[in-house]
Amino acid sequence: MAVRNGLLQVIDLKTYFFTRWGVVKAVDGVSFSLEAGKTLGLVGESGCGKSITCLSILRLVPEPAGRIVGGKILFEGDDLLAKSQGEMRKFRGKRVSMILQDPMTSLDPVFTIGSQLSEAIETHQRVNSGGLRQRVREMLRLVEIPSPEVRMRSYPHEMSGGMRQRVVGAIALSCEPHLLIADEPTTSLDVTTQAQYLRLLKGIQERSRVGMIFITHDLGIAAKMCDRVAVMYAGKIVEEAGVRRIFGEPAHPYTVALMKSLPKLECKTDRLFSIEGQPPALHNLPPGCSFAPRCPDVMDICQSRYPPVASVGEDHHVACWLRT
Repeated sequence: MAVRNGLLQVIDLKTYFFTRWGVVKAVDGVSFSLEAGKTLGLVGESGCGKSITCLSILRLVPEPAGRIVGGKILFEGDDLLAKSQGEMRKFRGKRVSMILQDPMTSLDPVFTIGSQLSEAIETHQRVNSGGLRQRVREMLRLVEIPSPEVRMRSYPHEMSGGMRQRVVGAIALSCEPHLLIADEPTTSLDVTTQAQYLRLLKGIQERSRVGMIFITHDLGIAAKMCDRVAVMYAGKIVEEAGVRRIFGEPAHPYTVALMKSLPKLECKTDRLFSIEGQPPALHNLPPGCSFAPRCPDVMDICQSRYPPVASVGEDHHVACWLRT
């Protein structure tokens, strides 16, 4: 896909897992860019490579099986793949932070909220004890947690799911990163709490100009949160465009199928649309286009050659033989 100058540039990124069953091409030639203050959505079915793409940016791919085997990751001009592990430890949390899907896997149950927030700040900023306590209170207020002085002494199990997710967000934002990666942060929240949390993230972004990568399988959330959307399938980006264009004029058959699967209030139907078949095993990808076995518009060439990326409009790119 097209890569422009900006906060982050990912160029032909390849992250593979070497297993006893074969080479799993979890991320296979992914390219995109992100500007400060903007949000890029990564959408697609489970296992398509969304999370591994972002873990690759942070250099947190599980080793020894997982390895970044090719490409470039340029962040504010720095090549992240050229940095040592020591340099990356100083980089993570300070310039790039990540909010994980389940807050209970991010928060330690035996430490208070205040101590966990303090640890993140102490790691990257030099502050005295008084300033540290003040900073923790400020971060809890930023994510709209009431009575921060009381909540600092609370343990994760004493808070609701929405509160825990806000705490994880406070930790990620505590050192004022330039890029925030949110990996399906609303999965465990109810609809009302989810809407509040999304408004909170959007408001923080507008004030701080932080760039955001938002991983989600919920197209409704992508429509609300994102400026651009990249649709992933089998380790590749198959379509990328501005959010209005991707929803108004989807070009790839997979994107079209995802849009059809959304329920519409104005349409009464007995059964929702579903995509036939299953995503391919990434260690045994079919020749040609990976979506060909499930595609309603498949042609002979689709089964033998992977399509080149084509431009189908202003800043709208798709990898499909129907569009070349």
